[in-house]
Amino acid sequence: MMNPWRLRLLSRLDTLGTIRAVAKAANLSPSNVSQQLALLEAETRTQLLERTGRRVRLTPAGLILARRARAILDHMDAVEAELRGLGEEPAGLVRMGAFQSAIHTMSVPAVTRLAREYPRLTVELLQLEPHESMPALRGGDVDIIITTTNFDELPLGPDLDLVPLATDPILLVTPLGHAAAGRGTVDIAAYADEPWAFDMPQSYMANLALRLCRQASFEPRVVCRFSNYLMTLQHVEAGLSIALLPGLAVDRRYRVATRALATPVTRTITAAIRRSGRSTPPRAAVRVVLDALRHNPHPPMPGHD
Repeated sequence: MMNPWRLRLLSRLDTLGTIRAVAKAANLSPSNVSQQLALLEAETRTQLLERTGRRVRLTPAGLILARRARAILDHMDAVEAELRGLGEEPAGLVRMGAFQSAIHTMSVPAVTRLAREYPRLTVELLQLEPHESMPALRGGDVDIIITTTNFDELPLGPDLDLVPLATDPILLVTPLGHAAAGRGTVDIAAYADEPWAFDMPQSYMANLALRLCRQASFEPRVVCRFSNYLMTLQHVEAGLSIALLPGLAVDRRYRVATRALATPVTRTITAAIRRSGRSTPPRAAVRVVLDALRHNPHPPMPGHD
């Protein structure tokens, strides 16, 4: 008999790529993960792992089992959840991962409404950027994610249900008194010599902003980097920089101006859940959260001052 918990570790190894990453996700030590996978090899009487230098990778048999394991675990979880949820209103814990600007504009309003309508349902919010949320969803660490499907090479497949929620324009954000704080669209090439505020290296917005600047034929002079959009807005408000930000990230409490780009750039905001129901809460609970996100009245986009 194969141990379901060890099968989940093997599946995570296929998704995350390293023993260390699996250990971190499962809150175990790397040696413990290795021991459990060795026991799984003994249970299956099959070599599932092989070493290449200091790394471990799945053998062809390991790859087959890891991918079949997802279907096995999904079916077990779906049956268990269905039995728990028979005849009950949506209840339990649903874990939602969302990127920074979607938390206060989409997640929090939806969760507030759900708390009133379904008191037995708890939604746990986790900040996960797009490159983090898809592996977390597939690995079973969250039950639903809000992510972006433009520009990022997301590994999508038939195991996921995707629901578009909104489109969000990328805007030039400047101090109120800045020369760019006018009306109409703007060509960012005109501001090649400005000081720029960027997100952290290799993040979604840092990569996108750098690509847009280079498409406009200049290398931006980056004077600060923040992982928090509110800190970026504060820096811009103080007149120390300008920035490219998604419309949802521009908090109206900050005295900044926004301009649409002459060549429009938008991102599609999408919710994703596992199609086969591999989650701890009943399927109905996940669907209720998804419906709340779909019908949430998103705030209007910032005006173009």
